[in-house]
Amino acid sequence: MEHKFQAYLHENYSYVEGSSAKGIDFPELLVDMKVTSIRQPQSSCPFKSARQKIFGLGYSLLVFVYDKTDDEKSHTGQLNIVHTIFVNSERTADFQTTSGIVKIIENEGNKDDLLAFFSERMLPVDEIEANRIADELLKEIPEIGYLTISNALQWRLQYRRVIEKADEVSGIIRVR
Repeated sequence: MEHKFQAYLHENYSYVEGSSAKGIDFPELLVDMKVTSIRQPQSSCPFKSARQKIFGLGYSLLVFVYDKTDDEKSHTGQLNIVHTIFVNSERTADFQTTSGIVKIIENEGNKDDLLAFFSERMLPVDEIEANRIADELLKEIPEIGYLTISNALQWRLQYRRVIEKADEVSGIIRVR
């Protein structure tokens, strides 16, 4: 599907194409394309820094969500695109992490509260970086992210929330 979409764009537009190996599909636009099933709307993403879980991935996402039906007789499948969602980069952080941070700060939490929260969430960060992040957060509250990001050697991005919140939250747009 990604290759077909890229081919369509090349017929109509001139742009620099990225790749999975480069980490982003549209590097000039800072947009990555994800294609996922409605049955389990998720994909993987390279882990760069624990900061991504709080401040976002650093690029926007164009998410195509499909429903697949198989024809057993002809041994073929058909993909039906049921959602196309654009997630602005400022909304690509983890929902539970950013919501928790915002609640702590709004409840007059301090650096120790944030550090304890990072520990409870098992944020993959060392003590020095955790302190830096806490200091930043006390100066500027982060935007709420709308992805679910699981800790692993690669981030596991889950999209159910962005599907549900498209057009209800600024920065999450239902394209189709």
